[in-house]
Amino acid sequence: MKKTSIAVLLVLLLLGQWMAFAQRAGDPVTVIEIRGVINPLSAQYLERTLQLARQDRAQAVVIMLDTPGGLETAMREMVQALMASPVPTVVYVAPQGARATSAGLFIALAADVAAMAPATHIGAAHPVPLGAETSEVMDEKMISDAAAFARSLAASHGRNVEWVERAVRESLSVTAEEAVALGVVELMAEDLDDLLAQIDGREVETAQGTVTLQTQGAPVERRPMNLVERLLHVITDPNIAFLLLSLGTLFLLAELADPGLSVAGIGAVVSFVLAYVALGSLPVNWAGVGLLALSVALFVAGLLTDTEAVLTVGGLIPFVVGALLLFSPFTITSPAMPSLRVSPWLIGGVGVTILAFSMVVLRAIISAARMPPKSGAERLIGEHGTALTDLTPDGHVRVDLQDWSAIATRGEIRAGDAVEVVGVSGVRLEVVPAQVESDGSEDKGGV
Repeated sequence: MKKTSIAVLLVLLLLGQWMAFAQRAGDPVTVIEIRGVINPLSAQYLERTLQLARQDRAQAVVIMLDTPGGLETAMREMVQALMASPVPTVVYVAPQGARATSAGLFIALAADVAAMAPATHIGAAHPVPLGAETSEVMDEKMISDAAAFARSLAASHGRNVEWVERAVRESLSVTAEEAVALGVVELMAEDLDDLLAQIDGREVETAQGTVTLQTQGAPVERRPMNLVERLLHVITDPNIAFLLLSLGTLFLLAELADPGLSVAGIGAVVSFVLAYVALGSLPVNWAGVGLLALSVALFVAGLLTDTEAVLTVGGLIPFVVGALLLFSPFTITSPAMPSLRVSPWLIGGVGVTILAFSMVVLRAIISAARMPPKSGAERLIGEHGTALTDLTPDGHVRVDLQDWSAIATRGEIRAGDAVEVVGVSGVRLEVVPAQVESDGSEDKGGV
């Protein structure tokens, strides 16, 4: 009887384990993609998908990573989210040609499993001062802090501590094959299916204990960024941020050329607000921003005065210099931040566009605004005509072969007298006696 009871218990135990295994094997694998500069939107996206993966009982989250680096604050938020995740996390540097440098190295080190596709590379996390000298003490302090952070992440997952420190101190990078051989990442996979097959059965230590992955053949759920996240992530590209500043400038000049809060005015506000959001997620050199502001002031001054050509051409000098310095801080940068710059071709193209827009389009708008009206009664201001009746002070005149009601604003006007239109009052012309030049045939005085 006892043997039968023990046998039944063993069968039930095995059945329970098999059912748990089958249920685990059917749990989905969540896949997300993080590309470009790491910024607060990247951290928000990762945190949101990790929370959703937990709610969906996902057995793993695969982060397909391709980044040159980004903001240190955003990178640390992502590292903390990965380290605290109860759902196993896998950072996969992919597709071929992708990289995980600067902030990307720290994010990969924080994952439970780190993998790379062929023809990818990882590393290069040395802080570099851009454009100015920094003290040796400050330089060594930042390097030591970054190296210690990298070592702690590598040690927590049994990776090559010595190499990651060199990656920070010496800005080293290695290929996928070299990274696997050095123990920087666990494996190299051709694609996502290959990755899921290779990590199947692997045990990983999460924030809530040891988990055995059952990923081969598991359903894949891709969770891309939502529309707002995509938009805000796109504008943090240095070229897009600079383009938004330039569009804001063009819209501002157009609005000042023809005031009235038109489409140009609204476009300027929207462009500058989006540019401000983008600059908040990038390493900005405020000297560059100051030079760009100076150039805009010169453009505006040239637009509103008679020195348009001189000031517009002169404004291009601080504009170009400011654009080149815009993302080159004078202080030492974080090891998480890549070297960013605006494309010189884009700077040149925008400079030529502003010059042509100011000299051709805006000049035409201002000239048209300063010309007399071409329609309605206002077009007759300055024209001469003939009084059809006595104006006492009301009457009728003929101007430009049309009969108009008129009012004499000064002088005495009789029928047949020449008049000059000086204004419009409602539907009546305001007229005065026309100044008749002497042709020498009329004697205006006597001897």
